[in-house]
Amino acid sequence: MLDQKVWYVTGASKGLGLALVKKLLSNNYRVAATSRNLEELKRAVGQVPEDRFLPLQVDLKSSESIDQSVKLAYEYFGQIDVAVNNAGYGIGGAIEELSQQEIMSNFEVNVFGSIYVIQSVLPYMRTKRYGHIINISSIAGVAPHTGWSIYAATKSAIIGMSDVLAQDVRSMGINVTVVAPGGFRTEFNSAESLVVADYKIADYLPLHEGIKQFAANHGKQLGDPEKAAEVFIELVESDNPPTCLFLGSDAYQRATEKYNKLLEDMQANKKISERTDSN
Repeated sequence: MLDQKVWYVTGASKGLGLALVKKLLSNNYRVAATSRNLEELKRAVGQVPEDRFLPLQVDLKSSESIDQSVKLAYEYFGQIDVAVNNAGYGIGGAIEELSQQEIMSNFEVNVFGSIYVIQSVLPYMRTKRYGHIINISSIAGVAPHTGWSIYAATKSAIIGMSDVLAQDVRSMGINVTVVAPGGFRTEFNSAESLVVADYKIADYLPLHEGIKQFAANHGKQLGDPEKAAEVFIELVESDNPPTCLFLGSDAYQRATEKYNKLLEDMQANKKISERTDSN
């Protein structure tokens, strides 16, 4: 039954996370949702029955905070069936413009936070021999635009990690899906959410202009968060969910072009690749 599953969703106060939480609650699922700001999360979700919704304030840079929130969710609902690593943010700028702190912060939230959630939920899923982990990457993890090198690195890491994780836990009845969305009409590239390197180098002016253009596209993206939420639910209810899903026709097109170019380059350099084989 739909109402038997319990979802744990990070980054739930806005964007895809909020759309998913609202869709889940409207379909009678039970939801534990996290945010850095508990009151903002409660306001965004609105009035819902306490027995189906548990809002949690979580610091995704802290494994202890995440682990405590997962334990509270399990104690509250008695199970955790689905975990969605949705929280994350993009940071623009050339590599030499970004400070160590800016780089580390992006990895802490986008990569390490997801790893901590996975480590916390897997013991419950292994015991039940059932579960589904959905990790939100980005098309930038496969086919990034100029100016987003560190963000692309974090999202590429999520794809690689998810691919192996899926292999590691499949025999335990646990599914893993990494979702790589294209552009969606969320706050991701709004002036309030867009993060750009504080330090600027004049030689990277074309890169800076590209980032400004990205911000100017806010509200014009192709993707509908409501439809994305429906897809997430379909993934979990599917008997054979994919390990990797490109979400949005723009993501699908960019990935196709990237993989076709990669295959073309591989074939053109096949003899060089084979040159290092032992005779």
